[in-house]
Amino acid sequence: MKDALRSHLERAFSDLELRRWFDPLSLDYRDEDKRLQVVFPHAFFSTWFAQNVQGRFEEQLAGFLGNGCVVSYLTGGDNRRAAIPAPGEAAQKSVDFPFGREFSFESFLSNQKNYFPLASAREVAKQQSIIFNPFIVCGENGSGKTHLLRSIANEIAKRRGAQGVFLGTVEDVANIFASRFAGDVFKAREYLTAFDVLCIDDFQLIQHNHPLQQELVVLFNAFYDNRKQMVFACSDKLTSYDFLHPALKSRLEWGLIVGLKAPDLDIRVQYIRGQCRQKKISLDKEQVLMLAQRFQDFRFLQGIMLKLFAFKELVNATIGPKDFELILSHTEDAPRATLSPDIIIETVAEHFRIDEKEIKGAKRHHDIVRARQIAMFLCRELLGSSFPSLARVFGGKDHSTVLYAVNKVKKMQKVSKEMKQLLITLKQQCLTREQT
Repeated sequence: MKDALRSHLERAFSDLELRRWFDPLSLDYRDEDKRLQVVFPHAFFSTWFAQNVQGRFEEQLAGFLGNGCVVSYLTGGDNRRAAIPAPGEAAQKSVDFPFGREFSFESFLSNQKNYFPLASAREVAKQQSIIFNPFIVCGENGSGKTHLLRSIANEIAKRRGAQGVFLGTVEDVANIFASRFAGDVFKAREYLTAFDVLCIDDFQLIQHNHPLQQELVVLFNAFYDNRKQMVFACSDKLTSYDFLHPALKSRLEWGLIVGLKAPDLDIRVQYIRGQCRQKKISLDKEQVLMLAQRFQDFRFLQGIMLKLFAFKELVNATIGPKDFELILSHTEDAPRATLSPDIIIETVAEHFRIDEKEIKGAKRHHDIVRARQIAMFLCRELLGSSFPSLARVFGGKDHSTVLYAVNKVKKMQKVSKEMKQLLITLKQQCLTREQT
């Protein structure tokens, strides 16, 4: 069993690393109840193991043994009768990853820029005391919010069991209220408050379901008063969410809010090297650096690495320089551009033949004001941008100016077929620009 496990671990550790810490271990595995006993040669070894490799070891162990495995750590060398629990370790613990085996703190790529969010998430997952409640992770798409959220859920599940952790999106919560319990809010509340931990992803989608915000206030009170942990992940900064119910927003701001930075060059290089090691893809330093520099969108980079792996598995055992160049030549340099306020303003400016600076400026000419109000409306409709953030985009105006503009255009499209058709045309043009 030890030899088979060692071969499995070679995907995550080098041979030198395994000789240093894995080979000296004594393992005793009972297949009937999937229990593994790990015995360290001495206490210092146990302490080093816990600080440096235990997380990655358990992640790989779960993949090797499957769900239901329980591991215990002992210190005592070859004398099993003298073995004692390892320092700081429980007698036994589950190594299941019910919310995805790929989501762990050890597999979360981080550097100094994201040290604080990662350290905070680890502290929340320890559950020794409920201090950071709620814990909120903010960041743009691809920054790792979901990874961190699921890592917290997995770590808590190891200690308290998966049945006590609710993990889902805002849409999942909405479906519980609307479908699962057929609109019976009392049964839905009873179901959700029975969990010990509440983890909600894609929290920004709450803007499309205002009635649910009031229910979340009730859930928040129940979890907070009973000292049960809440964890949320959302795009952008929570402080910019002017669509939140005041009672809900004020409660969310009680907790610890951390912001994740998008993966930089260093993180992208780490990711590529890790994928090369796990998937046995041979790339030299120049090729690794080229990929990291060229593909800055992390999700797109994940797709590129999958493409290289597929080529290696299906076409050729090794990827030579010509193969590498061929694969990249059939790959777009970047995913399609993300729709932004600048794209919308540019589209509106071209339609009305007005300079973009004038739309963002303070001139009160009738045509300029009309174009400015339409641009504000489209930004609100297509991007869901908050009024304060739009006020900053349009030259630092007061958010009430944006609110007035959006409401005015809404009323105009209801009474004017020309305005309604114009807005449809401009929306199509903006979305077309997004793809080019």
